[in-house]
Formats: sequence, structure tokens, C-alpha cells
Amino acid sequence: MGKLLKDKVAVITGGANGLGKATALVFSEHGAKIVIVDVNREAGEQVVAEITKEGGVASFINTNVSNSNDVNKMVDRVIADYGGIDILINNAGILADARLVKMTEETWDRVIDINLKGIFLCGQAAAKAMIEQDKGGVILNTSSVVGIYGNFGQSNYVAAKAGVIGMTKTWARELGKYNIRVNAVAPGFMKTEIIKDMPEKIINYMKEKVYLKRMGEPEDIANAFLYLASDMGKYVNGTVLSVDGGVVV
Repeated sequence: MGKLLKDKVAVITGGANGLGKATALVFSEHGAKIVIVDVNREAGEQVVAEITKEGGVASFINTNVSNSNDVNKMVDRVIADYGGIDILINNAGILADARLVKMTEETWDRVIDINLKGIFLCGQAAAKAMIEQDKGGVILNTSSVVGIYGNFGQSNYVAAKAGVIGMTKTWARELGKYNIRVNAVAPGFMKTEIIKDMPEKIINYMKEKVYLKRMGEPEDIANAFLYLASDMGKYVNGTVLSVDGGVVV
């Protein structure tokens, strides 16, 4: 199969852990130059060290994706260091769950700022850079299956992830004429750091909702991003790929 992303510059927000880290490692194996964008410097630099130890090219930029100045500085630095941006993986996100009647405005705002506004700001900045470069590009957004069917106690998270789907389809319409493809991946229940403190009975309940009767691995999402970012997915635009073991059927 060869290196599907040879010499492509891939910016991965939320790349220090979980799905972002797995995507960074898979993309590096396929020849991409990786920029880890995260607020967790220690974890981000560890991913960079892991990639460079294997002979890859990677760097870390500490960025709050909900701050437009931070995002614009990050994009300017990527362009200065690498000459441009070929791929943006819009993956940064947080959880702060509460039922509707108990959710505070601060809890709502915090999740919307990172999970929705952050994707907007990074997507906007990357799109401007890609248009200026005039060689196309790929923007991939992380949504969630709960953005499709909802979830108890997650009004803020579900609203953000549903909004990501809407933005993805809108951007695909707006940016297609520039040969910029925009798609989303909607992960199901995945084995990431988010579940480490969950009670076993909740995890078992989640597994029972999956027709494959197991949780997904971060590499499952990384491989979906790889398909969409590479020429294997060169005619896929404006779609939402659910990687969920059959939760959404």
C-alpha cells in the first residue's frame, strides 16, 4: 500500500491523547509530517518524541482552540515551519456532563467553546491557508454518534457534535470549488482515557448497545481518518462516517 500521506503536513488538534494521538501515529507511519496541537504540553511533547524516535517528523504547538488569537498564531507557525497545511484533523474536545435541569451556563459554555467554536476557528483558519496555497486540502472533523441520536445527560456535548455535522456539510459545499474536501467521523464507544473512571456496569451497558458487542479501539478512528485524508477517499466530500460497531444502523 505504501505511504499514503507521504510529505503531507497534518495538523491534529487534541493530538496529545486518545483518538488524536492514535491518528498522529498512524499518519506518521504513512509519511505525514505531524503537528500536535493541544493544551497538554507534556503529553503532546511525548507524542512528538515517540514519532521522532521512529524517524518521523513532528512538532508540538500549545494552543487553546477556543481562542482565535491562539489559533491564528498556530496556523501562522505551521506555515512558517512547514510551508503550508495539507490536512487538518479537528479533534480537540472535552466532556462536562449534566442533566438539562442541572447543567450550569458555565458547563454549557465550556463544552461549546472547545467542541464547536474550536472546530469553527481551526477550520476557518486552515481553510483560509489552504485557499491561499491553491493546492487543495482536507479538513476532517470529529463528531460523535451521540450527535446523530442524542444521549442522556449530554445536552452540551450532543449540541456541539450535531453542530459539527452541520458545519461539515456546509463547509463541503463552500470549499469544494477550491478542491478542499471536508468530512466528519462519528466515533461510537471507544477505549480512550474518557472511560477510565467509568463504573464497569456502565461500560458493559455501552457494549450491549453495540451490535459487535465490544468497544472500538482508537486505531479504528485513526484508520477512518487515514482513508478520508488520503487519495483513497479523494471523491468523498461532505459525508459523516460512523465508526461505531453498528450503534447507528
